[in-house]
Amino acid sequence: MNAHRRLRELVTLVVGIVALHTPLSHAQSAATSIGKSTLVAAIVPNYPPFEYKDPTTDKLMGFDVDLGEALAAKLGVKLEWQETSFDQMMSALTTHRVDVILSGMTDLPARRESVNFLDYITTGPQFYTVKARAGEFASMDALCGKAVGASRRTSFPNDIANWSGEHCVKAGKPPVKVVGTDGSSDARMQLRQNRIDAAVQGGETLPYQNSVEQNAYAPIGQPFLSQYTAIGMSKDNTALNTALTTAFNQLVADGTYQKILAKWGLQQHAVPKALVNAGK
Repeated sequence: MNAHRRLRELVTLVVGIVALHTPLSHAQSAATSIGKSTLVAAIVPNYPPFEYKDPTTDKLMGFDVDLGEALAAKLGVKLEWQETSFDQMMSALTTHRVDVILSGMTDLPARRESVNFLDYITTGPQFYTVKARAGEFASMDALCGKAVGASRRTSFPNDIANWSGEHCVKAGKPPVKVVGTDGSSDARMQLRQNRIDAAVQGGETLPYQNSVEQNAYAPIGQPFLSQYTAIGMSKDNTALNTALTTAFNQLVADGTYQKILAKWGLQQHAVPKALVNAGK
């Protein structure tokens, strides 16, 4: 009996040791497969709640920052953030100055000519105005003939123009006057200064903006497109593409992804699993 008990105890001990080291083994395997101990991620910290800097500590914060750190942990690598301009991110990736783009980038077919996208959250451009003028925009049709601003570095100006063509011009109404701005914060400033009538930014970011600006903004209608926000990955690094996709699915499976979404109030924008190049 003693021998049998000792055998069971030994088996239990071995199983426990294996279980304890399995996550580490997976991480070591992933790090070996991508051939790097550190990943460099491009980021533009001006798009809360995805990425921004704490005004007190100057520390990087946001959903993308937390997600990037969680992915790096799964891969068993360190993550180095490299701040850059939005205009430079694609070239930084294709010339291998960075390994990934993790900065609220939309998965668009035109961008996939040189970059693969791991789609990790749903998004969509949202018209909005200052709360004091909400009564002027009972419907989205009221935007026809109005000046609407959006960051010129995004697809939003083209998206607005396309929406205007379908809903204003075809109906015999004046087109929307599209105003390119120097980022979403500039669009909000111009809106507050009455230099534009409305603006567009990702619908998932507007609740956060209202939370820090005392409900200053009112949405106009619903997001007028369905899109994905994605991690940009180099087309010539299949091993890293595969490792990141696997790591993301592991974060979904163990609940980490859902916890990060909840932290930033983005639960309704979750994807069920990793999607690659799924944007339309």
